[in-house]
Amino acid sequence: MSVLRGLVIVGGGAAGIGAAIAARAKRIDALIVEAKDRLGGRAHSIDWKGYKLDLGCTWLHSAERNSLRAEAERIGVPVDQNPVSWFDQFRDLGFSPDEQEDAFGAFEALEERMRTDPPSSDCAADAVDPAGRWNPFLNVLSGYINGAQLSQVSVADWLAYDNSAGEQNLRLPNGYGGLLAKLGQQLEHHLATPVIAISRLPESVQIETTEGVIAAERVIVTMPTATLSRIRFDPPIDGLYEAAGQLPLGIADKLFLALEEPEAFPHNAHLLGNPHSPNTGSYFIQPMGMPVIEGFFGGDGARALEELGEDGAFAFAIDEIAALLGTAIRKRLTPIAVSAWTREEWIGGSYSHALPGFAAARGCLADAGDERIAFAGEAVSRQDYSTAHGAFDSGVAAVQRLFA
Repeated sequence: MSVLRGLVIVGGGAAGIGAAIAARAKRIDALIVEAKDRLGGRAHSIDWKGYKLDLGCTWLHSAERNSLRAEAERIGVPVDQNPVSWFDQFRDLGFSPDEQEDAFGAFEALEERMRTDPPSSDCAADAVDPAGRWNPFLNVLSGYINGAQLSQVSVADWLAYDNSAGEQNLRLPNGYGGLLAKLGQQLEHHLATPVIAISRLPESVQIETTEGVIAAERVIVTMPTATLSRIRFDPPIDGLYEAAGQLPLGIADKLFLALEEPEAFPHNAHLLGNPHSPNTGSYFIQPMGMPVIEGFFGGDGARALEELGEDGAFAFAIDEIAALLGTAIRKRLTPIAVSAWTREEWIGGSYSHALPGFAAARGCLADAGDERIAFAGEAVSRQDYSTAHGAFDSGVAAVQRLFA
């Protein structure tokens, strides 16, 4: 292509969309090139009977200060204001009040030890009482929070997020993926255009894609850490792939079941499948009033679910739900969809976690590049990693850095 673009943004997820919106505000000629056939990245909503089901990003975390909540309100996208708790257990089924108090007490004790007496290894598993009754439960929570077990998680990284997180978590009735798609539809973009190489030449930055070469003054790369190494950088960027490897993507998968006669249950009822299993699912019944059960799996539980395949995943979830609600519920449940983010081409996982001892890798990734190339994405956020708004904000920051 002969036109010299002001900015090319590699990746059309939350970071890429944030960068493009910031570039448009500065009247910069920006183009998003996205490898997949849709915008949104790890935010992906599907339509089922008029309901929007999120297979990826779900929550407007820290909604009090969430930039994507502000974007939703700016363009008139509804935000569900109803409070939802992940820690309630519907009718205390399979998880007595005393057990709940003990289990969540063990989690609070773990976080207190990480804050006041962090292990020298920086490994979250080393802050756990080896004889603790609720250690499987703690690993389940780590799987939900980090997409990985405690043995793979940096204490410093965990606390950087936890210490800055707000209390409010809200949802989008039209889907998180729907919000990003709507934000992105007015931005210039090319879909199904994987980037192979980026070369910084004296006169321009050359972005080699499967569809040809694009010349730009500057480039922002928002690829997930799991697939960043698929791009060749010329000249190489010191420490880039190493930092990405220290921030692997954890696994968090979603599963949806249609629910017949949903009126028998309140909206947003929550069940933890088996608090004594490290691979259990977290289930919402009628989330936002939708006639479905939404299952969430993280870490080893999500990995096990992907290994089961779709049919096995649905069977596992139905077994857990029936163990709590009774066998009659089986006839009222019909599979709809399940995600498998490690198998998603050009993504390869869900959200990043720093390995023990490598919390500083986020800063290394954020600072990589030069006056013509910058990196963005949830993995570069020091405090809001693993979130769509953290990715969005990082894209905005990358534009500010390159076009100061």
